Order: sequence, then structure tokens, then C-alpha cells
Amino acid sequence: MGYKTISLKMPTGYDDGRLRKKIEHLFHIDDFNFSIVNKSLDARNKSNINWELRVMVSSDAFKTEKPFVPELQISNKKRGKKVTVIGSGPAGFFSAFVLQKAGFNVTLIERGTDVKKRTIDIDNFEKTGDFTSNSNYSFGEGGAGTFSDGKLTSRSKKISLEKRFILQSYVDAGAPEEILYMTHPHVGSDNLKIIVRNLRRQFTDLGGTVLFETTMTDFNSVDGNVKSVITDKGTHDSEYLLIAPGHSSYDTYRLMMNNGVQFRNKNFAIGSRMEHYQEVINVAQWGKKSLPGVKAAEYRLTSKGQNREQVYSFCMCPGGIIVPAGATPESNIVNGMSNYQRENEFANAACVATVDINRLLNKEVSPMETLDWMEKLENSFYKFSGGYKAPFCSIKDFISGKTSSSFVDTSYPLGIIQAPLWELLPN
Repeated sequence: MGYKTISLKMPTGYDDGRLRKKIEHLFHIDDFNFSIVNKSLDARNKSNINWELRVMVSSDAFKTEKPFVPELQISNKKRGKKVTVIGSGPAGFFSAFVLQKAGFNVTLIERGTDVKKRTIDIDNFEKTGDFTSNSNYSFGEGGAGTFSDGKLTSRSKKISLEKRFILQSYVDAGAPEEILYMTHPHVGSDNLKIIVRNLRRQFTDLGGTVLFETTMTDFNSVDGNVKSVITDKGTHDSEYLLIAPGHSSYDTYRLMMNNGVQFRNKNFAIGSRMEHYQEVINVAQWGKKSLPGVKAAEYRLTSKGQNREQVYSFCMCPGGIIVPAGATPESNIVNGMSNYQRENEFANAACVATVDINRLLNKEVSPMETLDWMEKLENSFYKFSGGYKAPFCSIKDFISGKTSSSFVDTSYPLGIIQAPLWELLPN
């Protein structure tokens, strides 16, 4: 059987039957199979929006051999080495998963709860405002990403084999197969709640151990070599330690600094979520309120900031909601998320400015001081609102630096309170 790869344009509402007929017409064959290699939306011409496809067609009518697609090779042998991984987000989990496949004896430690209990605690938080320190939008099985919709992105270069392995692992655990070929793959938090549980079961079936509601409090090392990991539930002998703490584990960063692990400041980003009605974005991108076969319009915006800090949109959530993402009891920050169908009436995205902390504070700032500064900023929003209501203002008011309106509709579950964000955020 031979193979050919072709590029096609298809209308947004097409189905597999229509795609099959187009291939039949193109090659004048009726006995073949096909699979999509890549799929992206071309909306540059609003009067003629199409899907752009690369499709691999297999048939006895072709003579070209199927191209070789290399796979990530994981050499499995009994190694007898104990590895401890801290954090069950994507970085931590896949480190543990691959090492267990390779024959190491891996223990994955997660301070938060399993995804079932985490879902219950988050639902309760949004209804009552009762915050659970180890079971929230930041901490718990799957990391923050489980409840921030699963847009699958990476800025790392030359990782095509690793990327394919990770995407295929998600599919094997229940993710939609389209993530293997979509230009902007998206899983959805509703799917992720199932997928992270299935991945955990695959890991434990291989012999891995997962310890939930367990926090690393220290580790012992001799001449730079880890000997054991100390947790609030006991001590674990370990020859290797991988720490994948995520964005919000300031206490873990401080623990590492106090143990002599060297940190340095790098530029980061601070900003706000921008929320709009999804139809507004659809019309802006497509020229119409909806398109058959397309869930919701996305956008990406960037500005060089007129010789100031760069400003750009980040983590755009079509058909999504804004959620309370604080990691500690008195921090008040937000994130965005969406489910797989992206059906919510709102869209939101972060709009952030790049921050050089030394330049911003006009002095040399240590990494420990940076954490203190960030924590103080996050706590200031909690103090302003007296809880978990989200401080808000309109974009127009933010630009003009004055208040003109007092009510907006929002997806945020814990309520909003009008605020001079141009004063609460750094200049």
C-alpha cells in the first residue's frame, strides 16, 4: 500500500464524508484510507473562511512508501534507583511517567488532593467562598492546568518526539484525537478531570507511587547529592529529586533557596484578565456571530509598548470563564479556563506587561525579595476587596485613569468590586 500527503482547503462546516468525496475526485480512486496530519483555520479573508488541511491518503493505487515517523524511545531496564518527583502538573507528571517507564522506582508527591476531591472543593469554594489551602485552582492532581482548560502549548524547540509522546499519552488517556493535528490543540477542563485520573492509573499500573495531600518540607543532601526527601507525612529515601512546583509554590521556592539551590530573577509578566462577550470576538475575527464547525474565535495581540514594556495577550480562553486562582488563603488573583466545547457566552484573555523587577523597583532585587514583592501584590487585591471578589474596571477607565461605570456582567463566580486598577497595579 502506498501513501500520498496533500494540502486541501475545506469549508468550516465540512464532515468526513465531504472530505472523502474531495479525495475521491482528486485522485479518481474509491478504495483508500486517510488521516489528518495538520488542521488550521484560515480566517484572513472574512468572506471565505476555510480549514487548511494536510491529509495523508493511503491506497494500493499509490507506489510511494509511507514516510517514517520516529517515536520517542524509552529504554526500559531494571535500575533499582529511587526517584522522588514533587508536583503533579504536566512537567512533574511526565517526568515521573517517563522515569517509571524507564525502570526507575518513582514516587510522585503532590501537596493537593486527587482530582475528584479537588473538584468538590473548588465547587464549594465558588459557592461559599470557603478556601481550601491544598485543594484549589492552583494545587491538586494535574496542577493548575487541570482547571485552566488545557491549551497544549510549548515554547521549547527541537522537542518533536517528546511533544508527540505527550500528545499521544493524552489521547490514550481519553483526550480527543484532534489534539494530534490541530494547530492550536485544546483539551478542555471537563476532559482533563478524566484524563489526569486515567494517566495516574497508567503510572501506578507501571509500579509508580502517588502520594496526595503530602507536602515536601525539606530534603537532605550530602555533597550535592540528594539522600532523602522530608514531607509532612514522613521521610522518603531518594537518590534523585525532581521539583516541578508550578507557578504559585512560593514556599517551595523559599525552601530551595534556604537549602542553597541557586535562583536568579528573570523577566516575568503582570496584568489583568480582559473579559468580553464571545460574539464580539467572533464578529471581529470572522465578520459574523458564528461559523459552522468552529467552536469560538480566538485572538492573539501584541504591542512593543512604544519603547516601554512589551504588552501582549496571553492564555486567551474562547467561550470560557474567569476563575479565582489564588494559591494561599489571602491572595486574590484570577485565571481563565474553558471546557472543550467552549460554549460560554464570554471570552477572556490575560493582557500583560513584561516586567524587569530591577528596573521596576529601581534597585537590585534578590530572588527572595521578588517572591515577597509578588506575594504582597497578590495579597493587596484580597485586602482591597475584603475577600475573593475580583477588583475590576473597564478597559476605558483603566486607560483614562478614572471611574465612569459601576456595573458589568461577568462569568466570575465570586462577584466583582469596582477598583482603580491603574493604582493597584505597578506603574
